[in-house]
Formats: sequence, C-alpha cells, structure tokens
Amino acid sequence: MGGIRFLRGDATVPQAKGVKLIAHVCNDRGGWGKGFVLALSARWPEPEKEYRAWHRGRPGSGFRLGAVQVVRVDRYVHVANMVAQHGTRTGSKGPPIRYDALDECLAEVGARALDLRATVHMPRIGCGLAGGDWRRVEPMVQQNLVDRGVEVTVYDHD
Repeated sequence: MGGIRFLRGDATVPQAKGVKLIAHVCNDRGGWGKGFVLALSARWPEPEKEYRAWHRGRPGSGFRLGAVQVVRVDRYVHVANMVAQHGTRTGSKGPPIRYDALDECLAEVGARALDLRATVHMPRIGCGLAGGDWRRVEPMVQQNLVDRGVEVTVYDHD
C-alpha cells in the first residue's frame, strides 16, 4: 500500500483528477472564522453555511465530536467538515484537538471516500489552531485512509 503524498500548496485546490474530498477539522462550538476554514470560505460558501446549520440543528442533527458532514461544492469536489476539536483554546485539558474524535472522523472519511471513489486532500489536519501533533495524526491518516486504499495528499501551505 502507498503512503501519504506531501505537496507544497493549497488544499482548496486539490492536485488530482476525478472526485476529490477535502478534509479538515472543525470545533464543536459552532465557530468558523480562523485558520484553514477561511481559505475554504473564500473559495466556496457552502461548507461554512452547512456547518453552521448543522451546529444550530443539534441535538437531533447528529452534530457532536467525532461526526462528519460531507458537503458537495463542485461537480468533482466535496468538503468533509470533521468535528474533532473541543472548543477553540488550549486549557487545563490541553489543546482543543480530540484524537479519539479525529480517529472516528477519519474512519468515516475513509468510508465516504471509498463510496465516492475519491482521493482525499487536506492540510496537516488538527495541527494548526487545534494544537495537535502530526506524529499522532499521521498514523491515523495512514490507518483510516491509506491502508484502506484511499489516495491521500497533504498540503503544506507556502
């Protein structure tokens, strides 16, 4: 099985043919306004709009840590809003990333990517504002996506 492909560039402009699924981490508070989400919103309004509606609709909406919402933004592009961040600030319980929730999200993204026959594209998820450690995230990406046959590209923005 292959590994993760790393590129310099913008994850909102996925470098692949066919169906593409852009995965990113969201918080469980309904906040959208810093980090990678700004690049998403600059390109497409739908991911933010759907995320905010999903958050407002809870508890019956399924919005919770570990949940994934896939939003189609283009004929061949979907965005996976992954709720894997508790709050927005580092506190007494450490950084906002919740690795167990991220693992659950990535398992769902893997299933959705296989259903869509999509490649997955992402920044170094959970390692920006969420405060995560890529050394903990990368094995989850490998296990939940690459090992299941999903091609993954991780983008490091210039």
